[in-house]
Amino acid sequence: MSTASLTAIGLVMVLSASSVSAFAAYGSSFLFFKRQLLYAAMGSVALVGAARLPYRMWKRAWAPMLALSVVLLALVLHPAAGTVVGGAARWIQVGPFSLQPSELAKFAVVGAVASILSGNVERLEVEPLRWMLPLLLIVGGVSLLVILQPDLGTMTVIAATAFLLLFLAGVRLRLLAVTLFLSAGAGMALVLGWGYRRARLLSFLHPWSDPRNTGYQIVQSLIALGSGHLFGVGLGASRQKWMYVPNAHTDFIFAILGEELGLLGELAVLALFGALLWAGIRIALRSPDVFGKLLAGGITAWLGLQAVVNLGAVTGILPITGVPLPFVSFGGSSLVVSMGAVGVLLSIGRAGVPLQKTAARRRRAR
Repeated sequence: MSTASLTAIGLVMVLSASSVSAFAAYGSSFLFFKRQLLYAAMGSVALVGAARLPYRMWKRAWAPMLALSVVLLALVLHPAAGTVVGGAARWIQVGPFSLQPSELAKFAVVGAVASILSGNVERLEVEPLRWMLPLLLIVGGVSLLVILQPDLGTMTVIAATAFLLLFLAGVRLRLLAVTLFLSAGAGMALVLGWGYRRARLLSFLHPWSDPRNTGYQIVQSLIALGSGHLFGVGLGASRQKWMYVPNAHTDFIFAILGEELGLLGELAVLALFGALLWAGIRIALRSPDVFGKLLAGGITAWLGLQAVVNLGAVTGILPITGVPLPFVSFGGSSLVVSMGAVGVLLSIGRAGVPLQKTAARRRRAR
């Protein structure tokens, strides 16, 4: 229900937020809405299909999916194949549509980490190299390809999701602390090592010091959010979508939503995300096996982290990273893969229901 509600809200907001820019660039206010509607239909098919498949198949299917993701991530870096937008090569043009391989890579990495950790759950402390080396190669290799695009936000989501999976699997806190320290150090080096990333970080800390340049996007986003007050200015009545907020229908769609629907609309979206994450956590806790627990936990962590990174950027709490808001932002790859991942959650949840009924019958028998 929460996924359907967020997708429906996303469709309405994509139509509103993109109407001005779409008409100015393509002569039709409905261009992005029609595409998002098609993506939502494709995502619904992916959700239903994944829900009907046994989730244990992903314990084997992650390898070919990861291989495909790596090939596409490498291909997107080639000038002849990759499409550069805003200085980043993250897309492959397929006819009138764009494919973003990093979205598929998120799910592939979650499946890979869950499978490897569940297969070595008895050896986590006895033979750490047995599972650490393949995880380092997989997570590190995918992260390297993603950061070369460059896409620091997606790399952060992938690495943080893998870290949370290590925690869920029961890896020792000392090893987790060392991993977190090294990862944070590498992340800071990547941020401060490039001029534009350093400028984004500084603009996040002090956006009003340069409101016409480096801090422009955050400032305009905050103006949009502040203009909404409690009830908003009305659906479709946003002023900031008139070329003031960059990427109004993609990364910063929540700013337009806040302006048009106000604080109540924002809280409704946050409540829907909360319901989705709560459902994911319950499914993970009731999973029939360790792999299902880790797969459900990884999907929930990925969607939750991505939402936090996006909302943090829009509200000025975190640096701008270009990560879309799941189910709400415009984008076919993100929507289809995210909805497919929810289908996997449903598959795990269905497998856990018989066990819960059996446990309930045993309690009543006692």
